[in-house]
Amino acid sequence: MRILGVDPGSRFTGFGVVDYKAGQFIVIDYGVIKIKPVGFPERLQQIFEDLGEVIAFQKPTTMAIEQVFVAKNPSSALKLGHARGAAMLAGSCAGLFASEYSALQIKKAIVGTGRADKPQMQKMIMLLLGLTELPQNDAADALSVALCHGQSLASMNTILSTNPLLQKGFRNGRARRR
Repeated sequence: MRILGVDPGSRFTGFGVVDYKAGQFIVIDYGVIKIKPVGFPERLQQIFEDLGEVIAFQKPTTMAIEQVFVAKNPSSALKLGHARGAAMLAGSCAGLFASEYSALQIKKAIVGTGRADKPQMQKMIMLLLGLTELPQNDAADALSVALCHGQSLASMNTILSTNPLLQKGFRNGRARRR
C-alpha cells in the first residue's frame, strides 16, 4: 500500500509518501510545496497542480489529510479549509479517497500523546522512518498523517482478518449486526 499524507496550508503544503509493507513503513518521498505569493485563487491552483504532479509521479493507492482545526482567526481557518479542498480535489481527480484525521489522532498515533509539540513530532518521524535528518515541519506533519493512516488501516485489516463474522459481512458490502 502506498500512502500519500498531506498537511495543507495556503503558504506551505507538506506532503509525504510512504509504502507500508510487511508491517513496516518505507519513505518514498516527502517535501513542501512552497506556495507563490500570488492571489489566493492562484495559490489554490498551485496546490492542486503541484500535488497532482506528486500523485501522478508517486502513484499512491490511498490518501490521508489533516482535518481543519478551529482557529482563533476565522479567516485563517477558512483559508486552510480552501487549501484542504484543493488538495482533496487533486486526490479525487486521481481516483483517491481522502481519509481525514484530527491533529489529536495524529499526535497520539505518532508520539502516544495528543499534547506533542512540533519538535517532538519531527524527532519521532525521524526515528520511526529512519531518516538521517529532521524533516521540515510541514513535511514531518504530512509524514505523520501518512503513518497515522497506515496504522489505522493495518489495525482494521488485523481486526477483519481475525473475525470471520466481520469478514463475511464486509465481503457482502456491509457489516452485519446481531
